[in-house]
Amino acid sequence: MDQHGIFKSVCPLDCPDQCGLLLHKVDGKVVKVEGDSEHPVTKGNICNKVRNMTERIYDENRLKYPLKRVGAKGEGRFERISWSEAIDTITSRWKSLIQTDGPESILPYSFYGNMGRLNAEGMDRRFFNRLGASQLERSICNSAGTAGYRYTMGGSFGTDPEDTIHSKLIIFWGINAASTNMHQVVLAQKARKENGAKIVVIDVHKNQTGRLADWFIPILPGTDSALALGIMHILFAENMVDASFLQQYTIGYDELREHVIQYDPTIVSEITGVPVEDIYKLARMYGKTSPSFIRIGNGPQHHDNGGMFVRTISCLPALTGQWLIKGGGAIKGNSGYLALNSSKLQLPRLLKNKQTRVINMNQLGEALLTLNPPVKSLFVYSSNPAVVAPEGNKVRKGLEREDLFVVVHDLFLTESAKYADIVLPATSSFENTDVYTSYWHHYLQIQQPVIEPYGESKSNVSVFRLLAKGMGFEEAAFEETEVEMIKQAINQVPNPYLDGIDYETLIKKQYVKAKVKPLFPGKLRTPSGKIELYSKRMKANGHPPLPTYIPIVHHGDHPYHFIPAPNHNFLNSTFSNNQKHISLEKEPRLHMNSKDAGACDIEDGDLVRVWNQRGECLLKVSVGENALPGVVVTQGLWADIEGTKQLVNTLTPDRIADMGGGATFFSGRVSVEKIYSAI
Repeated sequence: MDQHGIFKSVCPLDCPDQCGLLLHKVDGKVVKVEGDSEHPVTKGNICNKVRNMTERIYDENRLKYPLKRVGAKGEGRFERISWSEAIDTITSRWKSLIQTDGPESILPYSFYGNMGRLNAEGMDRRFFNRLGASQLERSICNSAGTAGYRYTMGGSFGTDPEDTIHSKLIIFWGINAASTNMHQVVLAQKARKENGAKIVVIDVHKNQTGRLADWFIPILPGTDSALALGIMHILFAENMVDASFLQQYTIGYDELREHVIQYDPTIVSEITGVPVEDIYKLARMYGKTSPSFIRIGNGPQHHDNGGMFVRTISCLPALTGQWLIKGGGAIKGNSGYLALNSSKLQLPRLLKNKQTRVINMNQLGEALLTLNPPVKSLFVYSSNPAVVAPEGNKVRKGLEREDLFVVVHDLFLTESAKYADIVLPATSSFENTDVYTSYWHHYLQIQQPVIEPYGESKSNVSVFRLLAKGMGFEEAAFEETEVEMIKQAINQVPNPYLDGIDYETLIKKQYVKAKVKPLFPGKLRTPSGKIELYSKRMKANGHPPLPTYIPIVHHGDHPYHFIPAPNHNFLNSTFSNNQKHISLEKEPRLHMNSKDAGACDIEDGDLVRVWNQRGECLLKVSVGENALPGVVVTQGLWADIEGTKQLVNTLTPDRIADMGGGATFFSGRVSVEKIYSAI
C-alpha cells in the first residue's frame, strides 16, 4: 500500500449524495479529505462532516483493540483482551444460548453507519441467517415513505437529479436539504441562476434550507398530506391538470377528482396552518410552471401518517404531466436504479426456519423489556441505539439487564458500547473494500483500502467471518473475499439498469452510471403498470385506496408538538462525540415560537425543561419565528455527556407508522417550562 499520494474514495455516510472524495495521504496517514471535482454529480463539493473526517478517524478516543466489561453496565469500565478471547467469549455464550433458549434469543441491531453494501448488509446477513437469530426489521429511517411511494409509483424510481438543473420550480418538501442533501441544493441554485427557477421550501422549521428559499411555507407537523390534497383540489377545479397524461399513464384519476372536492382550501388551511391565499398561490405556481420538481423529504414520513403523506405527494407530478418533461417529476429515493443482487449478497437461503420472529428496530426498548421468549443477547454494529432509538429510557433500561449479553462493534466507546459485555474495534470505511450505491444519484462506486486498519480494528465483514468460524459454520459463503462478494452482487443482478457494469469497470473508473432512462413512456412496477392514483393493493392491505388525510395520534395532554430534526454537522449520532464537529455545531437548542415563549415567560437563551411521560431533557431555548405556535424543534442527536440531559429521543414515541413499519419520531408531544433565565 502506497504511503503517499492522492487516492480516489467515496463518502460512506448515510446521505443520499454519496460524494466522490480524494484522500491526501502522507506517511501512511490521511491528512486531508476533499471532494473529487471529476465526480459527475458531486463535483468536488463536500460537507463539513466529511471535510473534517480526519478528526474522526484519528480521534484519540478511537477504539484500538477488543475490550471486556469489568464494571457495572453503563459505567464504561473495560479492560483489554485479545481478538481470540473476544470471539471465543461471544461464540461460547451464543452456543450455550442456542442450547438453552434457541437461536431466536439472539438479536442483531444495525443500520447504515457505513453505507458500504458488504459491511452494511452482506456478511452480517449471511451470518445471522445461518445462526437462525431473530430478524431485525430495519425501518428506522425511510421505510414508511418507501412503502407509500411504492403504492403510487411501483418502486424507488424518480427523476435523475442531474436533470433538475432544467427545473423552473423546485419544491423542497419536508427536507433540510442544505444539511442532508446538499448537492440537490447546488443543482437548485444552478437552476435558479440559469433558468430563473423559484425555490419553495415547505417545512415545520425555517432551517438552513428554508432560509435560502425564494418562499418558505411553514406548516403544522403531520398535516402535509392535507396540503397536497388541497393543491389537488385547486388543480382539478381550475383545470390545471394534464388530461392526456392522466388518461395514458395513470389509473384512478376520475375517482381522485371526485375525492379531492372535500379538501377545500379553507378546510385545508385550518388543518395545516397555511393561509388560504398561500394554498392557492402554491397550487397555481405548481400547476402553471413547467418543468416543476418536488424533492420529497424524510421528515414528514416520521409521523403516524408518514406513508400516506409520501403516497399522496407522489401523485402530484402525474396531475400536471411533469414526468414527461426533463427536469420535472419528483425524487423520494432512487435506489431502485442501483439495486444489487441482494439474494447473492445476503443469502437468505441460509435461514432454515422461515417463521423466525421479526423485531421492529423502532421498538427495541419494548422488545428488551417485555418480549417473551426474551432476547438474551444483542449484537450492535453500525448503529448506536442508546441514542438513536425512540423511547430512549426504555432502550437504556433494557440494555442494563444483567442477563442480556451485549456485544458492540464500533469505532468508539459509544453510549451503547458502555452497556456492552464485549466491545470490538471497527475499521473506518477508508480501511475497507466495499461497493456503494446512492439512493439519490445513479452512480455505483467502489472503495478500496487507502490506509491500514487502525490498531487492531476489523471490518464488519472480517468480524462475521471470524464469528462464523468460531461457531463452526463450514459453508463456503463465509470464506468468500470482498471482491468475490462484489462480483456476485453486481455481475448476477436482475437489474437492467446495471447491464454491462462489472467489477473490473468499477476498479478502472471508480464510479459508473446506471443505464437510466425516463420513466415514461414506459411501464411501472405497479400492478397496473401505471401511476396508481387509486390503488387496489392499498385497499387490500387495509389502507384507503385514494390519497387521504389521516390526523396523527395526539397522545397525552402536552401542549407542544415536538420535532427532533437533524442538524448540520452531525449525521444522527455520528460525529456527536468528535470535538471538531461539536465546536462547529456549538450546543443543542430548543427552537420555540415567540408567541409561545411569551406566554410562558421564556426568553431567548433560557434553560428549559422539555418533558413528557417518557422522560425529560434540559436545553437552552432559541426564541423566534422559525416554527409555528404549538411546535418546538431541536436539531441533532447530541452525545450523552455526564451532567447533561440532552438525549432528545428520550421523548420520542416508539409507535409504528401507518406503512412499512416506519418510525414516528415526529409525532410526539411535550411540555416546556423554564428552569432559569439566561445570564
